[in-house]
Amino acid sequence: MESNVWDTLIKIEEYFEQQFYATGSIIHEPGMDRFNQPGWVNKVWQSSHYRRAHIDVVDARETKGLWMMHCCIFPYTHNPAPIFGFDVIAGKNKITGCFYDYSPAGDPEHPMLEWFAEESNKLDWNKKRKLPDWAERIFSTNMIAAGNVSDEAELAQIFAMAKNGVDHYLEAVSETNNTAKDTTTAQNYYCENQKQNPHTPKVMVSLGLSEEDVQVFIQECLFPEIR
Repeated sequence: MESNVWDTLIKIEEYFEQQFYATGSIIHEPGMDRFNQPGWVNKVWQSSHYRRAHIDVVDARETKGLWMMHCCIFPYTHNPAPIFGFDVIAGKNKITGCFYDYSPAGDPEHPMLEWFAEESNKLDWNKKRKLPDWAERIFSTNMIAAGNVSDEAELAQIFAMAKNGVDHYLEAVSETNNTAKDTTTAQNYYCENQKQNPHTPKVMVSLGLSEEDVQVFIQECLFPEIR
């Protein structure tokens, strides 16, 4: 029986986009056009609820047998809510890595973090991953890191988890708008540490993207710091 790994992940991408179009508007960030190429798509939204929502997809199914998506939602800097992150890379028959978190960025006891802890504790994975130092510095202790996922039940669980997570984030994030002095330092710290992930450039280059493009993209567009 052929696995429906890619179908599941593309449905998650489509659902995320649908929710961002419903809650915000596409914005055109300076320099991002360079990173919309055949097989590589980047879209950014903004709304009164959140500062930046970004979807980055590299579709190398035909050339490398792989598909990758990154999605991140940043709250406004007057909001102590966590940062939403969902990353996945998959071959035809299995998800090699899936990472999902509400990462603290202002208030370590934010109610959205409590919700995420409760939800993540309901889930179980056949193979969990140990996190590197840069990740432990910024991700919550309840972060989900799953690998080697091919079982249909686990695929369904990932779809439900992603749908539930983005729905709750978009519904709840604006509740604490205008309640923090300034979370710029915390949000930039998140971006600085994400840029230390050695796997991101390696994976993107291995998918056929130019090394120069990838370096500029990670620094300026994937995790742009607030200057």
